[in-house]
Amino acid sequence: MPTKLFVGGIPFRTSDEELRQFFVPAGEVVSVFIPMDRMSGRPRGFAFVEMADDAGAEKAISMFNDTDMGGRKIVVNKARPMEERAPRS
Repeated sequence: MPTKLFVGGIPFRTSDEELRQFFVPAGEVVSVFIPMDRMSGRPRGFAFVEMADDAGAEKAISMFNDTDMGGRKIVVNKARPMEERAPRS
């Protein structure tokens, strides 16, 4: 079963393919999603990487959490479900 990881602090110029290649040494990468800011259209500085299984996800966390990527220290951990938010007025 795929496991989704949160990757914080990525360089703003990082592409989906660069992030995929960065995580491949830990295991099979199923998908990569880099959210974009609605107003500026620029990346928001974090991403979600989905690994094929728990073993790959755990290996990715141990290999990449608190390491350097493009001159920035990144944080890698299991993604949490999105919390409910109050509607905007």
